[in-house]
Amino acid sequence: MPDESSRQIHNQLRAAQDKYVYFLLAVSASAIAFTAQITKESIFSYNIIPLGFAVIVWSLSFYCGCRNIQYTNSNLFANFDLIKVEAGKHPDVLNNQIYMQAASDGIKQAMNSNNGILSSYGFWQFRFLVLGAMSFMVWHLMEMAVRTVGN
Repeated sequence: MPDESSRQIHNQLRAAQDKYVYFLLAVSASAIAFTAQITKESIFSYNIIPLGFAVIVWSLSFYCGCRNIQYTNSNLFANFDLIKVEAGKHPDVLNNQIYMQAASDGIKQAMNSNNGILSSYGFWQFRFLVLGAMSFMVWHLMEMAVRTVGN
């Protein structure tokens, strides 16, 4: 029974992590689209630099989120192969103990490497999103200052 409880908790955690990554992807894509919408009749000027920077870092956030998903999927496929190898059902390994051990070790090593990269992409996805929001606010305050001085 503890095995089933652990599996349920793991599935809930995985679902929550996926929702979080997709939420951040949606926010960064929406921010880029919003910026395109509010600047569609703007001209290039120096005070738009913070807004351009915001779009760049939001794009980086989106990229990191996509890569996070790719590495997550890679680990899921590797985990599935690991289960097949350890059960002696992988077509390239079957029940050969030496092959099973080598394949198992290789898959675990690849998954550990992927986990580090995956975590890094997740770390930067959020930080780029926040950096873009801060840059957007700098641009917005600059626009307000220009309008205030102009009146």
